[in-house]
Amino acid sequence: MLDFTSDIAGDALSPRTTEATPDNDRALLDAYSNAVIDVTERVGPAVVRVETGPKVRSPRERGGLGSGIVISPDGLVLTNSHVVGSSKEIRLRDTEGFVTDAHVLGVDPDTDLALLRADGARDLPYASLGDSKQLRRGQLVVAIGNPLGFESTVTAGVVSALGRSIRSVSGRTIEDVIQTDAALNPGNSGGPLVSSNSQVIGINTAIINGAQGICFAVASNTAQFVLSEIIRHGYVRRAFIGVAGQTAPIPRRHAVLAGVENKMGALLAQIEPDSPAAKAGLLPGDVVIKLDGVDINGVDDLIRALDRDRIDRTLAMDVLRLGRLRAIDIHPIERKPAKQ
Repeated sequence: MLDFTSDIAGDALSPRTTEATPDNDRALLDAYSNAVIDVTERVGPAVVRVETGPKVRSPRERGGLGSGIVISPDGLVLTNSHVVGSSKEIRLRDTEGFVTDAHVLGVDPDTDLALLRADGARDLPYASLGDSKQLRRGQLVVAIGNPLGFESTVTAGVVSALGRSIRSVSGRTIEDVIQTDAALNPGNSGGPLVSSNSQVIGINTAIINGAQGICFAVASNTAQFVLSEIIRHGYVRRAFIGVAGQTAPIPRRHAVLAGVENKMGALLAQIEPDSPAAKAGLLPGDVVIKLDGVDINGVDDLIRALDRDRIDRTLAMDVLRLGRLRAIDIHPIERKPAKQ
């Protein structure tokens, strides 16, 4: 029989083991602290306070307050669309107290993002957008913003989950959302979520009232797409067919009769007159189960499929009408931009 008693006792009484643990803890704490400090010093100067509304307000007038991140030295600033809203007067305040007016280049309520340009500002400190696809759960992240009006506040946490979906103010779902436990409060909206290598990997957008440690940020890859669309077109191009609907279950007997495997589909409730859907012959009560070869298992799938690549193309659509499968050709048009 092998006897490990002496080895175990020797390890338990080893001076190296008992003395190294506190040192390791201090070293790890220093590494964590240094990472947060480094991110704050590098990205913090690029974070601005976003104020909306008139400079001199009456008791009846209320302005908004949020955060933003400068992404280019000539004054391009990313923030949330719900921060700027429909305001015509916007001011940016940096960490040194410098205030400048700004104007909206474009908004995208579907992703809760807005792009601003600072008026008359040049050579500003700025941060770079990173690749949110490289994130991993448990990764250190830092949030910088102006929660409750307290400027230049820094909180740290980890990536709690990836690929979340949340509902935007427009009713569409925002895909590929980052969940984090970095503390966020009203006023953090529009501020950056930053990785340990000082790259912006998200734009803080939402908290859940009453929840602790559950906050969300729009992924930087989504922000990069919205940014490029706004710079090129002034808005984000998406396809439009003119329907309103909801996710609904497909009765099993209908699925068997039609030979489809979908358990859910997009039930059409309304068809706009003279829209692509009306011209294609779609009717209220139709259930969309496939569009352009993509399975549609709900209204969110239908919305997601109507992207810019399907504008002005004739697409094959499969629908269930009174339990029978029908093939319809539909020609989506470009959706009108959101009003500013």
